[in-house]
Amino acid sequence: MSKRQSATSINLSPEDERRSRMIKYSVAMSIRMVCIVLGVFTQGIFMWIFFGLAIFLPYFAVVLANQQGAPKETTSKAIAPKMTIKSDQFKFDD
Repeated sequence: MSKRQSATSINLSPEDERRSRMIKYSVAMSIRMVCIVLGVFTQGIFMWIFFGLAIFLPYFAVVLANQQGAPKETTSKAIAPKMTIKSDQFKFDD
């Protein structure tokens, strides 16, 4: 028997997932551009920190953007009540 879908266990659609990854990656690359600009206009240890961030940030951006959430193998704990009505419980008013 196939597993029934629950509205709370349905994963994101591929379009929503792709859009979420693109937003995460775009934010990380924007931070990288700021680090490059700040690295050009600063000196000393801050220059090295900003350039170091600009070098290593793409790796972390890809890892964060492509991370998958924990698999949703949750089972619903809600059980639908079973209701039975016997024929002698019906009353008909004439």
